[in-house]
Amino acid sequence: MRRPALYSSSRSSSQDRPDRGSPDASEVQPSPEPAQPSRFSRLTRQLSLHNVYLLWSVVGLLALLLAISFALSPPPPARKLTQANINAAVLKTLETSVLPSAAAKAYEVISPSVVRVIGVSKSSGSGKGNGKTEIGKEETERSVGTGVVIVDKGIILTNLHVVQGAETIKVIFADGLESTASITGVQPENDLAVLQAHKIPDDMIAATMRSTADLAPGDEVMAVGFPFGIGPSASAGVISGLKRNFRTPEGKQLLTNLIQFDAAANPGNSGGPLVTMDGEVIGIVTAIYNPNQQRTFVGIGFAVPIENAASAAGMPPF
Repeated sequence: MRRPALYSSSRSSSQDRPDRGSPDASEVQPSPEPAQPSRFSRLTRQLSLHNVYLLWSVVGLLALLLAISFALSPPPPARKLTQANINAAVLKTLETSVLPSAAAKAYEVISPSVVRVIGVSKSSGSGKGNGKTEIGKEETERSVGTGVVIVDKGIILTNLHVVQGAETIKVIFADGLESTASITGVQPENDLAVLQAHKIPDDMIAATMRSTADLAPGDEVMAVGFPFGIGPSASAGVISGLKRNFRTPEGKQLLTNLIQFDAAANPGNSGGPLVTMDGEVIGIVTAIYNPNQQRTFVGIGFAVPIENAASAAGMPPF
């Protein structure tokens, strides 16, 4: 019967326990000793590491020099803008954008300064209360016209015939604020009155006035006001003539040195501004020509030049 192999934890010397069938000592070859690295291979490895370090140093130096070069190099010259470039840009804008009309821009400028002017009178009225007839006074609008703010403290120009004889004067500003007003100055020869509003908006904007010295027939103008109480309304036209005279329908007064214009004006436009296409005031609308006495516009309106109107408010001429 074959015995299983036993393994001892101790290592027996070959001299104490010769192995059966083991080769002779003369046939046993000694194990070769591990080869020692030569000096050439060590030198080669050191040179390789040195080359790697040197290569990265060179790369870093080149990157630094490149960054310095970019930092110190002058920026590329800016493209020179020529008149042809500007013309092309303007033409492109005009082709692709819808611009507001000159009249629309003028209205936007002047409208914050335009006010409705109401002359109020008190009339007697009767009513019944507790079985008794009571007599009182009711306020009624006797006239409606237009005014324009010329000083942001609430100084307003209008026509004298709009407010003359009124017991109370009311003005309504563009933002809806309503206030009473007092007459502080008159210029009857030009049918002008100066009002002082008792309350004004916080952001009151006064109109800009412009000299009439260089006006000529054909210049575009616009009238803004409350024709028949409707408005504010705008109508555009041109200056038809300068230094015109006009006699009032009653024949009582002759107005001189007037601007004639053909922008539509009707009762209620009285006292409103006549403005240029820049929205600057050149006159105060005063009258319309009425050959048929119908009080409707037939194409001829008149305005007092702003130099005369401003002098009514004690403002120096241009």
